[in-house]
Amino acid sequence: MTLRSASPETLDALPNPRGGAVRPAEQAIADALDAFGQRRDMTAQLLTAGRALREAGWHASQRFTDALLLVSPMAASGLAEEAAARATFGAALRAFRAALERRNLRELNCSAALFDHYRALSTHIAQHTPGYSVTFEDIALAGRPIPPVSLRSQSAARLAHLRARYEQALLPVLRSKGNVSTSAVASAVNAALDDLDRCLVDLSGPDPYDFWRLALACSRALRAGGRSVEDLDTRRFYARCNMALADEERGIPLAPRSLVRATLALLWRDYALFGAAAEDTEHVELLRDYGLTVDWHIAGTQASEALWEAGAHQAETLAAHVAMTRDLGVLTVNANAYEDFLQTADVAIAALTDHARAADNPQKADPSAALQAGDAAYRLGAAASALGLGQVALLADALGLAWRRRAHAGVSTPAVRAHIVVEPPDARSLEAAAEALRAMLHKVAAGIAPQSATTVLATLTRAIEQGSA
Repeated sequence: MTLRSASPETLDALPNPRGGAVRPAEQAIADALDAFGQRRDMTAQLLTAGRALREAGWHASQRFTDALLLVSPMAASGLAEEAAARATFGAALRAFRAALERRNLRELNCSAALFDHYRALSTHIAQHTPGYSVTFEDIALAGRPIPPVSLRSQSAARLAHLRARYEQALLPVLRSKGNVSTSAVASAVNAALDDLDRCLVDLSGPDPYDFWRLALACSRALRAGGRSVEDLDTRRFYARCNMALADEERGIPLAPRSLVRATLALLWRDYALFGAAAEDTEHVELLRDYGLTVDWHIAGTQASEALWEAGAHQAETLAAHVAMTRDLGVLTVNANAYEDFLQTADVAIAALTDHARAADNPQKADPSAALQAGDAAYRLGAAASALGLGQVALLADALGLAWRRRAHAGVSTPAVRAHIVVEPPDARSLEAAAEALRAMLHKVAAGIAPQSATTVLATLTRAIEQGSA
């Protein structure tokens, strides 16, 4: 069961006291806040923040800054009709400043509170840009590859029966419009959600990249987190699953990429923010199949989590006075965290390079070895994310996803293999990504900001997404 932070001052997740700081961006946002209060132009400060965040590889934060930049002329205006834009902008800017200073990249990606500000900013942008829209997954999954996901082939009669059941259960959920204030309505909605889950169980197949398997995990995670019908995105998820059923009835073999991204983002949201417990292991493994990782709970109660936050704040204050720091381009990191990261990186990159070289022989494909390679990539990605190395984290997670697909494609059990449609990424893209990571880590070890691996990531993304709808 996921936990929320006990502190009323926090946005969502716990702060990351050993995380890297993009000081130029923090200072630029603070300067923008001062300019906002004095109704001065904020363009220069927001451009500076955006450039620094892009260089650090903090893609979600860069997108948020871009939205602030687009709304800033309205916020600085003295016109009465722009008062709403000014209020929206001020609230978003203050929340963003607080989030940046917490240095938790997963929160910056997945914070529902921060996304609410982003969506509010976007409503003002849309008034001047017809067709402009944003979704939660645009922020949460920014820059991440998404593999193709199948809609399992089954008989038309069975599909028609399951869709009729699903639509019958869906109706009370949509009619509630998130309002479950009375016990009778809440009871009816919960019964309907139980029916929807049973339909998803019946639809799910053995393919590791079966959409209904993913949808079932998402539904269960939303309910466990108390988000079943409270927000619009959740109700939209259930409605879009009904549309996917219609696609499957028409014989479409793959789930729409936009639906897969939305489902993944909703499943990942609370786990990314609050961590996972032992009973969440199945969902954690499913997320790893899609290139997403989570931490495990560090506290069991709200009270102990509050104590952890107080200790983290104390440790951060102490570190600011006694610990050495290292500058990696725009990123300033704690020296002890930096040394710990280099040790983790050395072990992970050695394992990844060895596995990549052995992947050239498909006749000797070993699913367990591929899983080990994926785990090594994910360890590197998690460590890089904790330190604030966004570019390294993104490529490492993509490589972990590629190895996961390699592992699933190498399953040898005939009964399972007959249902699996995974196309393994080629060995060349795996080796190129491992070498690019090695080059980036050499830069980090030398105290230099790692270069962007855009080309290598694009090649790896194509290898992962082949066959995607």
